[in-house]
Amino acid sequence: MILEGFMGVCMIVIWKARFEMYFRRKIDKYLHEWKQDKSHKPLIIKGARQIGKTESIKHFADTEYSNVVYINFALEKRYTDILSDGYEVESVIKNITLIDPGKKFVSGDTLIIFDEIQDYPDIATTLKSFKLDGRYDVICSGSLLGINYSKIHSNSVGYKSDYQMFSMDFEEFLWVRGYGEEHVSGILRHMSDLIPFSDTELMVYKGLFLDYCVTGGMPAVVQAHVDTGSFTGTLEIQRQIRLDYEEDVRKYATGLEQTKIMSVYRSVPSQLARENKKFQYGRLGGNVRSREYGGCIDWLNDAGVISVCHCLNYPELPLKGNYDESKFKLYYPDTGLLIAALDEEAQEDLRKNKNLGVYKGALYENFAAEAFLKQGFGLYYYKKENSTLEEDFFVRSKDDLIPVEVKASNKNSKSLSALIKNANYGDIKYGIKFADSNLGYTNDIYTFPYFCIFLLKRYLALACE
Repeated sequence: MILEGFMGVCMIVIWKARFEMYFRRKIDKYLHEWKQDKSHKPLIIKGARQIGKTESIKHFADTEYSNVVYINFALEKRYTDILSDGYEVESVIKNITLIDPGKKFVSGDTLIIFDEIQDYPDIATTLKSFKLDGRYDVICSGSLLGINYSKIHSNSVGYKSDYQMFSMDFEEFLWVRGYGEEHVSGILRHMSDLIPFSDTELMVYKGLFLDYCVTGGMPAVVQAHVDTGSFTGTLEIQRQIRLDYEEDVRKYATGLEQTKIMSVYRSVPSQLARENKKFQYGRLGGNVRSREYGGCIDWLNDAGVISVCHCLNYPELPLKGNYDESKFKLYYPDTGLLIAALDEEAQEDLRKNKNLGVYKGALYENFAAEAFLKQGFGLYYYKKENSTLEEDFFVRSKDDLIPVEVKASNKNSKSLSALIKNANYGDIKYGIKFADSNLGYTNDIYTFPYFCIFLLKRYLALACE
């Protein structure tokens, strides 16, 4: 009890310290609107560890509620018996206050935060009771939530809302660096009106984007970058996060699955380094069979530490269900962690735009996959059998299928042109290319600089108006 009390004090100190340097996040607006909705349900926030879930929730709690009850099931194991008398609100509150009489519950102005609920997924069974009771707001969160999410979902279906959170995207990074809505709106205007960026704009935004690619979006890494004005120490933090992910595998996966899961996770950089970036089980070593490792990929994807890009059966709408489950690429949802998996010089080489050899194309693809994921796009690519026809990504607007190419250089896009010109691909009318170049439009291909990727969804919405 003394140890847990000390840990609780430490958690408060950490909370206050982090609040003082809180970074604005997109979830802030969502949480405010959630609270304003009088019919809102208990909320479950999903996402990988160390992306800023707890900081954002606590910042919201501190600014919107006069009374907050915070319980961390990973650090405060004594609370994992609070359902011993049932799932009703009164029973849960009674047991919480028995354990800590200092916790108060004020009707109409209390937010209850159940954190790290992957260590106690049964708590989700209470969400129905809290929703029907209506006196208290509830937010649940946890790293690796996807691992136990099927159980959590079945225990609270119809009585909860879900929010998928990621590490910072480029727009949030711009906010950290002091750039506001007018700058983001300006980039979008350039895209929609096809007005080339000035030399100054290109220099500044390209520099900021390379900074973001090196740091990635993990708040601790971004904080170190902001504090020092350099990249000193960021690589060590990124590598520690990777080690923490592997420690989670050892904690939450069982038996031989641990080794298999870690071998898949560690293989992603080398898989992407190949010209054919399709994931190959044979590169894991030994006599590997896909059926022995399929569950490992699901595990990592559910945990939010890899992203799966599916190979389309044919480049046409709809996208969902139109893919070959045996063919896919794997990316990291945070490119900074991918760079941290390479040699120590990779950060410096990227910032100086040096030739990164086989990894350069992989990094730019990963940038795009990360940005698409954070905008809510699914990840799809296409590779025609016995042909050189291959396209990096596909997204859709209201009516069109849009092939998207990500070029490490500004070379011609043969596959992109072939897809647009071929009458057999009726859903494709134009394509988009992201490259190290200015804006342009030629032969039904729109070209944008890399730093515009984060605005693709908004650009397509404007184009459809």
